[in-house]
Amino acid sequence: MARRSAPEINAGSMADIAFLLLIFFLVTTTIEKDKGIARQLPPPIEQDQDVIIKQKNLFIVNVNKNDQLLVEEELMDLKDLRQAAIDFLDNGGAPAGTPDYCNYCKGDHSPESSDNPQKAVISVQNDRLTSYKMYIAVQNELVAAYNFLRDREYKRLYPKRQLSYVEVKKIYDEGGFKGTEEEKVKEEMEAVQELIPLKLSEAEPKKSGS
Repeated sequence: MARRSAPEINAGSMADIAFLLLIFFLVTTTIEKDKGIARQLPPPIEQDQDVIIKQKNLFIVNVNKNDQLLVEEELMDLKDLRQAAIDFLDNGGAPAGTPDYCNYCKGDHSPESSDNPQKAVISVQNDRLTSYKMYIAVQNELVAAYNFLRDREYKRLYPKRQLSYVEVKKIYDEGGFKGTEEEKVKEEMEAVQELIPLKLSEAEPKKSGS
């Protein structure tokens, strides 16, 4: 009796099917993006410099392992942090007629708080067990405080643009200004940054329980 041959499986299209499946998963799969913080690093300092900061010019923000916020040694809700930072930066505590006097500050002018935005420094310290979500939230609120004041000063200095500092910076970063206008906008932003410099210091995280 003749031996019957087994039918062959046509595997010629398997590679095409695998390739199509690969394309399908690449197109349909969503990749979750981690939140990050944009920071422009300061230029390197050529020599060591001892910087003396008056205590009244230092705004201390602590976040513990339970994500509790301690601002100037007092418990504070996250929703109140932005305004507290604005009040500190915009205080203008230096007396009138002195070199540090801030003629554009609209705060309480309390001698117990910061002299002016150039002198004011916000120091943030986290616990090593502070959640990443809380860390980002605190940073966002503090940067928003700086942007609030920069927006105000940009509108005061350059009212004809009818734009805020944040809006102009976004257009500038996306290449929306060309030629001499680009240089002019850059100078305007640098002028505002000089009035409201972002002095946000981050201390080394504390060990939990310390």
